Amino acid sequence: MSKQIVVSGIRPTGNLHLGNYFGAVRSFLKMQEDYNCYFFIADIHSLTTHPTPGDLQSGVKQVLAEYLACGIDPEKATIFIQSDVTEVVELYTFLNMNAYLGELERTTSFKDKARSNPENVNAGLLTYPVLMAADIIIHKAEYVPVGKDQEQNLEMARKFAGRFNRMYNCELFPIPQPFTFDGGDMIKIPGLDGSGKMGKSEGNGIFLYEDPKEIRKKVMRAVTDAGPTEPNSKKAEPVENLFKLLKIMSQPDVVAHFDAAYNDCSIRYGDLKNQLAEDIVTFTSPIRERILEILKDDVYLGKVARMGAEKARESAQATLKEVKALIGFKRLF
Repeated sequence: MSKQIVVSGIRPTGNLHLGNYFGAVRSFLKMQEDYNCYFFIADIHSLTTHPTPGDLQSGVKQVLAEYLACGIDPEKATIFIQSDVTEVVELYTFLNMNAYLGELERTTSFKDKARSNPENVNAGLLTYPVLMAADIIIHKAEYVPVGKDQEQNLEMARKFAGRFNRMYNCELFPIPQPFTFDGGDMIKIPGLDGSGKMGKSEGNGIFLYEDPKEIRKKVMRAVTDAGPTEPNSKKAEPVENLFKLLKIMSQPDVVAHFDAAYNDCSIRYGDLKNQLAEDIVTFTSPIRERILEILKDDVYLGKVARMGAEKARESAQATLKEVKALIGFKRLF
């Protein structure tokens, strides 16, 4: 496996929802068979939002269990906790010396976060792309899985990798390319609020760990409209989103049934939502059971975390040794 893949990871302040699963995790399961993959839990990144120690620890454990429950194999891929690989922070420091205020202030992610939370515009938010770059290039990644909305952050990593190579007249870091899952692997999952994609911050998501009662409540509250008044009329966005979810979660004959009911104006949205909720529960329940089972096994979780840290640090240490030699940090005495 000559190609390296680094996933920017999931912050422990979030959890995997259906959008994560169909948008990326299914593809990760395929990639771990063919590539040298690094999947990490971005606990250092999460400090920009100032989580309490308890929230941070429980979040790390939760996301690790969810990765494993979805089928990511620690024997095939490297699964690790970001803070366990201290070399990342050291490289982050070196990269910061050559990252400039103007370029960091212009990043869309910084401007959006500063605008939405003006009371917490910390230095970590400003240099977030630098830490992300360190996460990626410390393993000499050639490809990084990203969605279209994350390509600017990857472009920053490409910029910092290229800048280091030019400054020290070397070719240490490959310039990472986006792995955008062209070819149909990645599916955009709509939210339950009638617009946009599913996400935690939007409050429109269904999470893999949620119990069936909560899933049913959420689906029944999903936005719809008054219903069609003319046969074969175009579906409004909220209703179209529900049908998209139905196509992903339900059998083709179920989709055909409700599509026909919509077209002849006999559709009952309550029936559609009930069916969709049950199909989602059927899909998520086995994953939820595995999550709960893994969360009880601290011995196994600890083993996975230690094994991942060991593999990730081996890669990171080798890169950092080269970085320090190029910069000029050599033992003099």
